[in-house]
Amino acid sequence: MTYARAERAELSDLFARVGPDAPTLCEGWTTFDLAAHLVLRERRPDAAGGIALAPLAGYTARVQESLKAKHGFDGLVELVRSGPGGVYGLVPGLDAAVNTMEFFIHHEDVRRAQRVWEPRELPADLEDTFWKRLRMGRGLFLRRSPVGVVLHRIGGGVAVGGAENAPRVEVTGPAGELLLFCFGRQAQARVDLSGDDAAVARLMDAPLGV
Repeated sequence: MTYARAERAELSDLFARVGPDAPTLCEGWTTFDLAAHLVLRERRPDAAGGIALAPLAGYTARVQESLKAKHGFDGLVELVRSGPGGVYGLVPGLDAAVNTMEFFIHHEDVRRAQRVWEPRELPADLEDTFWKRLRMGRGLFLRRSPVGVVLHRIGGGVAVGGAENAPRVEVTGPAGELLLFCFGRQAQARVDLSGDDAAVARLMDAPLGV
């Protein structure tokens, strides 16, 4: 089983345990909303543009609500569980290439919004995968950082991104925690930060991610 499929299965199990009204780290979204989002991005490509493009967001939101009304929470969870759907299930390797990060992040969005949680110890090869993605994508993930960012991976590895000619903040942690940090989950990522207090505060409030 690929890591993308494993994260999908574990997230589906967690959805079923916590129910449709549980909080997530996605601002304003319950688990019902998140399940609908995951189904939409795989099975409604006509509406997926609004995930990243503000002018299309209204249509995307309407389709997401229609999916909730049509399938209900349990139906959406089963669609998530039975995936990958759409093009992700048709193109060999696409699910692993794209959904490994997507489902890991959203799995943690549910886990870390609950009252009690602890970070998971990830397999070494999954940590390696996340670090490679961070190194390749740091320019995109950190493009809205108002300060320079130096990522230090525990176990080895350094990557630099964020604003040039600005104070730098050092961010240290395992690759999975650095990934969450760079995708806008700064407050919940288990990392160590060092730098000027004002620069750290600006980085913590920055809208990081894609």
